Amino acid sequence: MSSNRMRPIRKTISLDDARALIAKAITPLSRTERVRLDLADGRVISTPIQAATDVPPFARAAMDGYAVLAADTFGAGTHSARVLRWIETVFTGQVPRFAIGTGECTEIATGAPVPAGADAVVMVEDTEKDADGTVRIFGPVYPGQNVTRQGADIMSGQTVLNAGDVLNPSRIGALAALGILHVDVYAQPRVAILSTGDEVVDLGTPLTPGHIYDINRYTLAAVLRQHGALPVPQPTASDSIADLTRALELSLAEDVVLFSGGSSVGERDLILDVVGQMGEVVFHGIAVKPGKPTLFGVIEGTPVFGMPGYPTSCLSNAYMLLVAPIRTMAHLPAWTPRAIQLPVGQRIVSTTGRHQFYTVRIVDGQAMPAFKASGDITSMSQADGYIEIPPQIDIVEKGQLIDVKLF
Repeated sequence: MSSNRMRPIRKTISLDDARALIAKAITPLSRTERVRLDLADGRVISTPIQAATDVPPFARAAMDGYAVLAADTFGAGTHSARVLRWIETVFTGQVPRFAIGTGECTEIATGAPVPAGADAVVMVEDTEKDADGTVRIFGPVYPGQNVTRQGADIMSGQTVLNAGDVLNPSRIGALAALGILHVDVYAQPRVAILSTGDEVVDLGTPLTPGHIYDINRYTLAAVLRQHGALPVPQPTASDSIADLTRALELSLAEDVVLFSGGSSVGERDLILDVVGQMGEVVFHGIAVKPGKPTLFGVIEGTPVFGMPGYPTSCLSNAYMLLVAPIRTMAHLPAWTPRAIQLPVGQRIVSTTGRHQFYTVRIVDGQAMPAFKASGDITSMSQADGYIEIPPQIDIVEKGQLIDVKLF
């Protein structure tokens, strides 16, 4: 039960310790599913894929020109053309009717099947077709020249993708070349997003005095989607043990539960009580700024995050604490944000003993402070990225070079 009084966080753990404790409680999902190839970008292959056919499935012309026996062109030159007999024309999507014999050629389009007997293609610029059906060849070709052999790109039986490979446009293209319409991938972690607070109302609802719109549901969902998870928004829970317990019980059907709000120290911040009653509170309170009143627990094997309600605190902690475990569960590689090194455009004073997540804008090649307050979403929405100031550093001087991690 709640103690019905303020409960200040008197002891915190370091950001590194918090990350380690979370990592210890996280395991990659073993659940898999089959998805359509056109919906598979960013998904992780769960079963190796072997080619069941050659790509290309036939030898094809790499140039517009004439399919020939290379030996028939030896010695050809501008003033010593070799003359061959045209026997047919083959366009893409057609199949040659005739095999090539000595002294013969087939006019052929780029990508069309090379006729049997031919072993090279003379590019059209080195030929001249006469009205009588003969073709003069003004340059020699060697066997295989301008011909893409069958299976040159992918051989039947070849392993095309391994389990753990992340699908991207080019890999999707390779599977499309094999005619694969569906792929087996690891399931995306389903993450229940549970906003809490009597003051929080849904978007689309008239805003009455004393209430605010739910920001965190949307920012957290966006972060989750970017990192391979499937957000599952839940109805907002009120600040009561009974309602929070009911909401949490329903949310435990998902792979992860993500509270926003209710993790601080006020009389109505009851997440600590609810998680403690139903499972284990692994930690409550991290030496970070913003985002100190963050909770992590485990209930029946399900990780439960209690994020601060302030939008900037919630979102910054999502980057620092949530992204890595979500990607682990999704079998995605570790995330490394793009970073550039810039001089700080203004002296920044940090809080000694707390790891600071500090948003910045890039102005004239300098990192300028953008952080306003933990409750101000524009601290992040008007920033280009952020810097991290370690707990043992209290001042970053103007002009000092620092890594800016870009959003």
